[in-house]
Order: sequence, then structure tokens, then C-alpha cells
Amino acid sequence: MPEGLKTLTRYTIEQEHRHPGSSGEFSALVNVIATATKIVANQVTRGAIVGSLGPSGPDNPPLTVHREPDAIANDIMVAETQWTGHLSALLSEQISEIHPVPATHRRGKYLLAFDPLDGSSNIDVNLPVGTIFSVLRAPVRDTGSQDGPAAEDFLQSGVEQVCAGFTLYGPATMLVLTTGSGVDGFTLDREIGAFVLTHPRMRIPEDTSGFAINAANERFWERPVRRYVHECLDGVDGPRERDFNMRWVASLVADTFHILTRGGVYLYPRDTRPPARPGRVALLYGANPIAFIVEQAGGAATTGSERVLEVLPGDVHQRVPLIFGSRNEVERIERYHREPDEGPSFDSSLFGRRSLFRPAQR
Repeated sequence: MPEGLKTLTRYTIEQEHRHPGSSGEFSALVNVIATATKIVANQVTRGAIVGSLGPSGPDNPPLTVHREPDAIANDIMVAETQWTGHLSALLSEQISEIHPVPATHRRGKYLLAFDPLDGSSNIDVNLPVGTIFSVLRAPVRDTGSQDGPAAEDFLQSGVEQVCAGFTLYGPATMLVLTTGSGVDGFTLDREIGAFVLTHPRMRIPEDTSGFAINAANERFWERPVRRYVHECLDGVDGPRERDFNMRWVASLVADTFHILTRGGVYLYPRDTRPPARPGRVALLYGANPIAFIVEQAGGAATTGSERVLEVLPGDVHQRVPLIFGSRNEVERIERYHREPDEGPSFDSSLFGRRSLFRPAQR
């Protein structure tokens, strides 16, 4: 390891020393989560090899049968964290109910909510995927209480998070972490098997000329979002008087890391499809940890109508709209939502009525 680089273990110990009386339980939990994501990283980088169920035979399926990578990642996260004594229960995108730490293990004072493999559909085309996680405090129960962990324990707003982070499995494996005092990024040094601090004090520029959105959903967008996107696409000839770039990776962690390093705004907005599903991003293990990271890096995160971190969850798998990134752009989008009927009329399609291009101006 190059001289001067700081490992995650040293980083968490130094953070612990800044809080006299700390038990070390939290820093130990962070390192356990990091270890789990290193194992996931090793599996993900094996591509189609991962999940092989063994040689074919009378009692074995053929080699062509594979387990889904997100199921494998989920099992790794549970197996590596539930035995440590730091957690009371876990919540995963892959499990319909919460997963209480077995009574045979000591239960700790924290809760872990996670998406084991965000963007897992990208694996087939070798694009970045990642793990997102959020740590909450478990409710304190009366001494002698026989009640175990419950789903209601996780129904806390995002401002209650103790820690949030994500691991990005790309050309390099990156761990981005916040404990409420800024955002730091770590890169996995495979030679020593440790995460080292490479992106200290990450900050999102307040202004940007880039945005990420799935343009295929345009017909379902509400007018404030369509107004914003069309103004960006109008470029120097439109009201924004500058050109914008549009991108969409379909991997929340990849788009988040891009915004943390280069700025931008991400939109997965509410749309006009059935109201029973107004949003597509899981609040507890998607929107909340990402919003916590983004705000700690100087950005902003909203549903369009309210700050993400102030949304009170009603269900452990609740989904919400998510818009985040450079603060000035997010605030503009929020303003457009407060005045949904304002603004000039605009073409209802991204590219005009014919071909891929707008008709030439006469």
C-alpha cells in the first residue's frame, strides 16, 4: 500500500477516538459490513461463473443452472453480519419480512437495512452494480421484555440514520460512507485486501450541466419533470441558456458515484402510472441512505414534494420518488413541483413529432 494511505480500519478507529466513551461496537459493525461487501465484490467479478451449483450428477443439477447474483449477495450480507453481536435485525430488498438475529446469537443495538445488489440486471451486460446499506438504532426495550425485533423497529425517518453507505463494483471496488460528518470514499486495494481512503471529503458542486433520467418513461412524467427536462434539452437556445448532458446507467449506485465526483442531478420521479405505486425507489434501503450521503456531500434530495430524509415510512418496503444531486438544480425541480401549471407550453415529446430531430426553424 502506498505510504500515507489510510485503511478503513484505521479510519474507523480514529473516528471512535474522537468520541470518548465509545464502546467500539459501531466501528466494528462498519468493518464487518465492509468485509461482507468485499466478499460480494469477489462474487460479482466472477460474472456468469458465480452461483454454479456444482457438478452434474444424480443428485446435482447441471452446471448451466445458476443462482441469481442478488440472492447470493443477500446470503453473504446476512451470514457475515448477523453473528457479530452488533445487530438486532436486518431488512433486505430480497426478503419480504425482516430477518431478526437468531436467538442463539447475541443481539446488538443496531438495525441494518440493505439492498444487496442494486442494478443486478446490469451484470449480464457487465455494467456497474453495488450494495447500498443503512444503519439505524434499534429501539430500547424494557429490561426483561420477551419481545423480539419487529418490522416497526425499522419505520424511522431518514434523519435517524446513524450511518449510510454503498459499495460500487466497477473497474475498481469503491466504498462510500457517511456517519453524519461528511462523506469519504474508499478504494479496495486487492493486494492487501483492505479498503483505503482515496476520496476524502467528497463534495457535490451546487451547479451542474448534467442530469440522469430514464427518457423512455417520458409519457408518464408529471408536468414539472417534463418542464425541467425539456428546458435542459433546449440547451443554449432555451431558458437555461446552456447545454446539458443526459445519461442513465440504470444503476443507482453508479449514478450516485458519478454525481459525487462530477456533479449532476438524478431523477426517478413520481409518474402517472397506478397511484398504488407512486415511486420506484425503496425508501429504507435505497432513497434514505443515498439521500443521507448526498446531503452530507452538500447536495439535496427530494421526492419532488418533500425532503427524502423527512418521509415517515409506513411499510418496510415502501417506495418513493427520488430526485437528488446538485443543490441548485434540485431546488429548481422542487419549485417546479410547487407551481405545476407555470412555465411556457412545450412539445410533449423529447424529440419532436418526426424522426430523432426537431424540425428545422424557418
